[in-house]
Amino acid sequence: MSTVLLLLAIAAIITGLALAVRRRSGRRKNAVIQVLDAADALEERLRTARVEIEAIVGSDQNPVRDAMQEMLRQRLWLQQHGPDASLQQLQVVRDSIDAARVRIEQQLVQIDRARALLH
Repeated sequence: MSTVLLLLAIAAIITGLALAVRRRSGRRKNAVIQVLDAADALEERLRTARVEIEAIVGSDQNPVRDAMQEMLRQRLWLQQHGPDASLQQLQVVRDSIDAARVRIEQQLVQIDRARALLH
């Protein structure tokens, strides 16, 4: 009887560990997906912003180029390190992408204001 209880206890521990690993894996997978979604959204916004900014200031002074390069660096980092990255590292990358998007949005607001002054 005690052997059966011991085997059930071991089985319960193994099951619990397997569930914990799956849950952690699921959080990592979600974190990677969120980073990729944020990068996709930023890239789309940058493409639109590049056209708008180049129409006003030309291509020489276009801050979108820097943001695009930063986004590509983040994607490369994710490709190289994403599978082994911690949740905290993935969050830092996501925060960086979100900050770049905010900077571009602020610059677009400034461009809209400048356009309004010209008209």
